[in-house]
Amino acid sequence: MATMSIGKAWEEATAFVAREAALLFPVALLFVALPGLILQEMTPPQLQAWLAQPKADTIPAMPPGFGLAMVITILLIWFGSLALFALALRPGISVGEALRMSFARLPVLIGTALVAVGAVAALFVIAAVVGVAIALASKQMAAAVSMLLGFGAAGVVFYASIRLVLLNPVVIDGRLGVMDSLRRAWALTRGHFGRLFGFLVVVMLLSTIAGSAAQAIIGSLGGLVAGPDGARLAGGIAGAAVSAVVQVYMLVMLARLYRQALPQDVTDVFR
Repeated sequence: MATMSIGKAWEEATAFVAREAALLFPVALLFVALPGLILQEMTPPQLQAWLAQPKADTIPAMPPGFGLAMVITILLIWFGSLALFALALRPGISVGEALRMSFARLPVLIGTALVAVGAVAALFVIAAVVGVAIALASKQMAAAVSMLLGFGAAGVVFYASIRLVLLNPVVIDGRLGVMDSLRRAWALTRGHFGRLFGFLVVVMLLSTIAGSAAQAIIGSLGGLVAGPDGARLAGGIAGAAVSAVVQVYMLVMLARLYRQALPQDVTDVFR
């Protein structure tokens, strides 16, 4: 099993981002931050409130075309992420080459997402069927068993999401198909679950804190100039910009961790 060092990945990522910032940040802003910001502006207040505190019995009506906008936003963010991985894994290529690579490999990433969604849906269906069967046999046990099955299914999904965190670099760095990409990403993270989990938790916390601070400060300044609407827009732009910066560092670090996880004979090819 290959060794994986978060510290080494951070050192390599900071050096790479400092050197290639002019290529990385425009891609991140255009294909990661901007689509998310536009979707946020399209989201009605009632839906934003529900997303903050979701309740199954009070789901608001979704505006016409909003579902399609969500799908387009997700695809653009995936496209931009693959391009960023291409830039990180193939130093020296142009942005145009990275975008072409991303466009060519995007169908594979979409295929892996469909397989993953299908697997998750099947898992929850199985859990629901088992829960119903147990409920029919013993109503007293139904609530407790249903809760345990729900937590178990959620735990499996969470574990799988960490184990597949290197899926994007696997997809963009090779020519594997859907199932082979999933198997490859799963194999590369074997034995590294705890390290990757800790890394993602730290990134999530930093992103949340930095984004919230930027939204509050810049939003307050925007509110002084243009009122509540200006505060919301300025805060959203600031949050999106911070998110883009964090995403760049995170994706470049994942690219370095991916290189570390590769077998030595494969890694040498790219040096």
